Amino acid sequence: MTLVDLRGAADFGAHPYQYYAKLRADGPVHPVRTDDFERVWMIVGYEEARAALADQRFSKDWRTARDWSVSSNPINANMLEMDAPDHTRLRRLVAREFTARRIEALRPRVEEITGDLLDAMVPAGSADLIDAFAFPLPMTVICELLGVPDIDRDAFRLISNAIVTPVSPEKETEAVRAMGAYLEELIEDKQGAPGDDLMSALIQARDDEGDRLAPDELIGMAFLLLVAGHETTVNLISNGVRALLDHPEQLALLRARPELMDGAVEEMLRYDGPVGTATFRFTREPVGIGSVVIPRGEAVLVALGAGDRDPGRYPDPDTFDIRREAQGHLAFGHGIHFCLGAPLARMEGRIAIRALLERCPGLARDPGGGEPEWLPGMLLRGVRRLPVRW
Repeated sequence: MTLVDLRGAADFGAHPYQYYAKLRADGPVHPVRTDDFERVWMIVGYEEARAALADQRFSKDWRTARDWSVSSNPINANMLEMDAPDHTRLRRLVAREFTARRIEALRPRVEEITGDLLDAMVPAGSADLIDAFAFPLPMTVICELLGVPDIDRDAFRLISNAIVTPVSPEKETEAVRAMGAYLEELIEDKQGAPGDDLMSALIQARDDEGDRLAPDELIGMAFLLLVAGHETTVNLISNGVRALLDHPEQLALLRARPELMDGAVEEMLRYDGPVGTATFRFTREPVGIGSVVIPRGEAVLVALGAGDRDPGRYPDPDTFDIRREAQGHLAFGHGIHFCLGAPLARMEGRIAIRALLERCPGLARDPGGGEPEWLPGMLLRGVRRLPVRW
């Protein structure tokens, strides 16, 4: 197949769905060249993406890939980058503690944090919604859940962003080392003074056979929960608000019918979800998708955003409609790596956007806010700033 060159596509961040649509029109999978990689395979069809996310012929473990390498930092010992049975073992251990009851018990606190942030923000009449609201809400929630309320959140945000939206390999490597060192110290502190929090529970967790998380696995789990536990929810909230502001008739409908909020959040996730592509997979053997065979040992990106705009799955997919039946979208993935924190992200998104609309009836973009600065790379989908006024 012809290699599709996406290097230098300056408007990809602003308009990825146009590129996905062109690719999808020629088939569900394509070899592409990006700014970071000479060749990866990108899956852009909904059914093919959903199937690939659950297909064990694709490995998440970098160690299985030829000509690919990843640092040996403990943060890479996380279940997102593991296959069964290692993934199964780690997920079982964390799922025993990351329960629906624990998440639901957070609801009053999420509402309280949301109210406090809006109390501080609303009198100003304008703000960068990400700095003032969309970032501190999930960051505060996940830090309190894990038992690290005194984290230097500004410093942590810089390190986290450098890992998930890297501007250079050097900066990414530096950030990975800094994150690993920070989390190692955090685990040591928790081991010395455990509390009534998720991180302490994970340190002490054992299954029925006495299995427990090893030191590197604890660091990897802390990384996954802290970073994935806030980065994606920041973009869920900010992308959802952007979609409403760009579609005033939908915003008016949601204000008039707040009972549509749950479905509206699902449509926000489908229409412009927080994750553009799933993290890398690697073919364990030749894998046929449609008329294309991806050779063994190749890197594969499942474009979640592309699948969720597939007209074969969602009629008129480029239309934002909060009344749509958006269930089945891929924003949280599919299969054994389906996002463990999806219930928490959904709860935070619903609470945050409902409260924001109630407290800011005149919410609109700030005309002096300038052009959007899109997050670099293909992993996360969102903007660095969202200037608004009310």
